[in-house]
Amino acid sequence: MKKTSQLLLAKTIGYYLNVLSILNLEKAKNVSYRLFSQPRKGKLKKEKLPKILQTAVHETITFGEDFFQIYTWNNTTTEQGEANKDIILLVHGWESNASRWKKMLPHLKQLNKTIIAIDAPAHGLSSGKEFNAPKYAEFINEFSKKYSPKIMIGHSIGGAAICYYLHKYKNQEVEKIIMIGSPSEFKIMSDNFINLLGLNSKIQKALENHYYEKFDIDINDFSGHLFAKQFNHKAFIAHDLHDEIVKIDEGRKYASHWQNATFIETSGLGHSMHDNELYTKIVNFIKE
Repeated sequence: MKKTSQLLLAKTIGYYLNVLSILNLEKAKNVSYRLFSQPRKGKLKKEKLPKILQTAVHETITFGEDFFQIYTWNNTTTEQGEANKDIILLVHGWESNASRWKKMLPHLKQLNKTIIAIDAPAHGLSSGKEFNAPKYAEFINEFSKKYSPKIMIGHSIGGAAICYYLHKYKNQEVEKIIMIGSPSEFKIMSDNFINLLGLNSKIQKALENHYYEKFDIDINDFSGHLFAKQFNHKAFIAHDLHDEIVKIDEGRKYASHWQNATFIETSGLGHSMHDNELYTKIVNFIKE
């Protein structure tokens, strides 16, 4: 019943936007983009942080008009008593926040490294109302300039943002990448949105032109697996056969183009992919 109601609402919104496009295509495009790029959940309040984030050291990094929140767990110190600078960066996905790593953290803490999770644009305690992979990549870049992480772990669009970051900023200091249930092709995400609302071809074309103007890249070229062709970082790519949010083919594309990648197909974990066995494999990959 809930899914039926949501689908009906989506089609009603789409009908409104299609009518609006006849009268004012620019406005219809802008409203459509806002619906596509603004998360409906995932924000946090400082006074009501999840318990796992309360156990971390908090820091806000500001650049330009933006700021983003990071959460640090230090598990070990050097012989000089300083925090371990061998850093793992955790990059969550759409409509989530840094607390999504709660189940993975106990496994990562076995590695005796510094673990830092980030809140994405328009998520958690970070600034903004708009979320997209290029903006997320800017956050990752600002973080990396300060902390130089050796390992990056991304879930869902967090993984896609890592790929775009590596493509745009050419960071060769990162040693290992872990991708969990990550989409590759931006056009698939855009087309899924168009089909969900039933938007007409005029709005679709206007949106695709908007993406090009905003990101300076054609929607057909905005593909993580194509970016991955140039990467020499070691990668661990995991995707579930029954992921209904990001289809298994997306993970397989990454695996077939990333020259130094280990690919794991799971079954029954869905899109979240919380699983102790999987986390053990990830820890072993990092140890290698």
